[in-house]
Amino acid sequence: MSIHQDSTEQQASPLHIGGTPVGGGAPAYVIAEIGLNHNGDVELAKRLIDVAADAGAQAVKFQKRTPEISTPSHMRDVPRQTPWGEMTYLEYRYRVEFDREQYIEIGDHATLRGLSWFASPWDEPSVDFLEDLGVTAHKVASASVTDAGLLTRLAGTGKPIILSTGMSTLEQIDRAVAILGGSPLAILHATSTYPLPPEEANLRMIQSLGDRYPGVPIGYSGHETGLQISLAAVALGASLVERHITLDRAMWGSDHAASLEPHGFSNLVRDIRIIETAMGDGVKRVFPGELAPLAKLRRVDA
Repeated sequence: MSIHQDSTEQQASPLHIGGTPVGGGAPAYVIAEIGLNHNGDVELAKRLIDVAADAGAQAVKFQKRTPEISTPSHMRDVPRQTPWGEMTYLEYRYRVEFDREQYIEIGDHATLRGLSWFASPWDEPSVDFLEDLGVTAHKVASASVTDAGLLTRLAGTGKPIILSTGMSTLEQIDRAVAILGGSPLAILHATSTYPLPPEEANLRMIQSLGDRYPGVPIGYSGHETGLQISLAAVALGASLVERHITLDRAMWGSDHAASLEPHGFSNLVRDIRIIETAMGDGVKRVFPGELAPLAKLRRVDA
């Protein structure tokens, strides 16, 4: 038996995040990726949570790091120009990181707006940090697919895990899925190019991942500038859609340019629901709206 078949067959019950079903014919689960687009500002994070809630998303996601662990050694002392002046890359990572009280504040705001909230932990202590706050799920960032220690710690939580697959080979994804074992699991097709050009989207991977990991909800994490590719992913069967959001794509920060502004994100959620309604059930029938044209236009009955 292959590694991916063995690990997916261990998956227990259908995936639920915060009580919301994911996959199995449920509406696409829409995640607003705030990431670091809050720029270390709690009030900005709250405004982005409001954008997600107003648009009709089901969840907001952040990123959690212990900077001295998760920052690569060769990057720590690299100078970076920031809105707060020049600082080292490690200093910048500390500057934009929320502490426990700040996370409680933004988590409570998300909950009051009816959203689940969780984060991508980038190191093992960050898993414990998020667990202490009672997150509903965990997200594995594409950069962490090969971090066996992190994956093992995540598997031990028993929480739903959303595994992003950018910059990864199928063999690396197989190993990650095997480590996650019986955890409730969803997998996101992703390409980690920011912004994403259409020729690198490779949306047929949604079906390929579904074939490789039967029973696991497959979704799409997009970094393109528009809506078309994400909407096509839903038409191709994506059970989850994750997109970065921002108040203004011109804001300072590495992810803003590949993010959706409030109006764009609202349109995305609206159009996802329209597409889901339009997909139907694949059973051919004469619909009520066709009866008047039928009576008017058809000359020969069967």
